[in-house]
Amino acid sequence: MTGDEVTAALEAERPALRGLAYRMLGSLGDAEDAVQDAFVRWVRLSDDQRAAIDNPGAWMMRVTSRICLDMLGSARVRRETYVGSWLPEPVPVHLDAARAADPLEKVALDDSVSMALQIVLDTLTPAERVAFVLHDVFEMPFAQIAETVGRSVEATRQLASSARRKVRARTDHAAPRERHDAIAAAFAAATGAGDFDALMTLLDPGVTLTSDGGGKVSAARRPVRGAVKVARFILGVLTQRPHARADPIMTADGLGFVVSENGVVDTVIVLGVRADRVTDVWLVRNPDKLTSWR
Repeated sequence: MTGDEVTAALEAERPALRGLAYRMLGSLGDAEDAVQDAFVRWVRLSDDQRAAIDNPGAWMMRVTSRICLDMLGSARVRRETYVGSWLPEPVPVHLDAARAADPLEKVALDDSVSMALQIVLDTLTPAERVAFVLHDVFEMPFAQIAETVGRSVEATRQLASSARRKVRARTDHAAPRERHDAIAAAFAAATGAGDFDALMTLLDPGVTLTSDGGGKVSAARRPVRGAVKVARFILGVLTQRPHARADPIMTADGLGFVVSENGVVDTVIVLGVRADRVTDVWLVRNPDKLTSWR
């Protein structure tokens, strides 16, 4: 392939690289930065260095993964000063990928970008997260992952195995999609009607509501726990916003909702459902995390 052909082929890989980086970082903006950095590193190679790379696409994936590994370490430091609870950035889902105008929107076409999974991934060590995403999501061989994380092949297998156990412990009992959506629809009906009793029947006794405003908009600084407190919080917010509207949307977790006022989306609601009860309510309100919804 000529140099121009290689460059064109790498540009065609950019959406996939964004998807890889998003799964590792939980932020579309950070994912874009990581991919752009990888392209800059490619451009800075000499002609001889580029000619010596047998598979530029695989090289780009490894470099992007290393950049993400470094960014995960710095992200943990930034979280220490984050105002309130931090949630991953939700990504719009299109049932038909071909209709997604923005390549970023094609990221969320499967369960590997669900809010529930991204939250679990955020509890892993950076090396565990990279090993899990590269192997279990992108099916990269352990030998290549070992080079990326700077561990032996056996140590890398153990990283992925440890991550897999933690992920399964938190996600294995999620309700099937059809049941999730039915519970989510009932949740919307109960909240829309202001029906406290109906809402209580849908909430797990140990339900947790997490609201991410990033210190830029009003949000609960700490998670709200327990069915009674969560129900009161939700219905209390609704009474304060009589002109807001909630519209159903598809998320990687299933049916969710976007809340808007005066035509501006200001909240994305994603639900975690186990059996017949809502176990988690995630409210993303940080404006920086809602740009793709506008």
